Amino acid sequence: MDDKKNFGFGTQIRKSPYFNSTVKWGATGFSVYNHMYIPRDFGSPEQNFWNLVNEAILCDVAVERQVEITGPDATKFIQLLTPRDLSKLSVGQCKYVLIVNNEGGILNDPVLLRLKENHYWLSLADSDILLWAQGVAVNSNLDVKISEPDVSPLQLQGPNSGKIMEALFGESINDLKYYWLRELDLDGIPLIVSRTGWSSELGYELYLRDGSKGDQLWEKIMAAGKPHGLKPGHTSSIRRIEGGMLSYHADADINTNPYELNLGRLVNLDTDINFIGKDALQKINQEGVKRKQVGVILDCEPLTGPNTTFWEILKDNQQVGKITSAVYSPRLKQNIALAMVSINNSEIGTVLDVKMNDKIIKATVTEKPFYDPKKKLASS
Repeated sequence: MDDKKNFGFGTQIRKSPYFNSTVKWGATGFSVYNHMYIPRDFGSPEQNFWNLVNEAILCDVAVERQVEITGPDATKFIQLLTPRDLSKLSVGQCKYVLIVNNEGGILNDPVLLRLKENHYWLSLADSDILLWAQGVAVNSNLDVKISEPDVSPLQLQGPNSGKIMEALFGESINDLKYYWLRELDLDGIPLIVSRTGWSSELGYELYLRDGSKGDQLWEKIMAAGKPHGLKPGHTSSIRRIEGGMLSYHADADINTNPYELNLGRLVNLDTDINFIGKDALQKINQEGVKRKQVGVILDCEPLTGPNTTFWEILKDNQQVGKITSAVYSPRLKQNIALAMVSINNSEIGTVLDVKMNDKIIKATVTEKPFYDPKKKLASS
């Protein structure tokens, strides 16, 4: 590909097992996530959105690196890492969890997969949890092994993803429940398949367990998906903001806590379980938060793309928050955004000013998620 020389690739950033396939299938832009290149551009972001919500897209998300925890004390160790009560987590089940530090600040919001009795994966957002987990393990006096396995996920997302999975694996795949996983073999390609994904649509993640078979897996899925309108794609900022899904470093980071993000349901304080940050989160819960994440509608011309900086939110010319993620939704025909605002300005219907580059626009606090708030599309 002639444009390949313009991507600025180097040896210090890893390439995924699907890298060559994504270039072959039209990737024209990349960014870096978890020290690995991720395709971010297959053409029009709006067309990518419509491909996702109307048919299906295949996304290279090998950047979702896995932290593997094994050993006799793996279950105790996992519970130490997260404030979510895992006592009822079954083998074969997945959970959305938070990892927090001793002050209650969010370090990552991964999906946890329980493969066996003492075998777990943390499927990561963009931060170095492998290093954190190894450091915690050294000081835990628990018998565990922490490593990064040769595992690289793909996301197959959209309303036709179930039909494509059936074409690949047969009718039995239809029994796979939301947030559960299954170990499968596709013509000699070893996989873990889960009914999860970062799209708020019906979807699956296929965790390749042999990086040498990346191109082979990609081509098999694209061939199976051709009759069902499958397109190569990238995770959709439009759809994830519609769904109120967090992007780490944008909507959450080490300086935010679960209660500010309305994620208190992922913190279990009324149990005997011990976890890092428990005392801090108990104090935050008792005292209440001073700011809160909200959804807002931006009153301006359709945005031409997502925001690339945080936009200040003002009330009476005083900063009271910031826009963390903003985009134009062609389905809702509105500019929608996630924002962090002071608690006094978080009520539905509150009108605020936003300093967007060199102009001031109006913003109205609204309910979120903006679309399919009960996530029926993904879970049904």
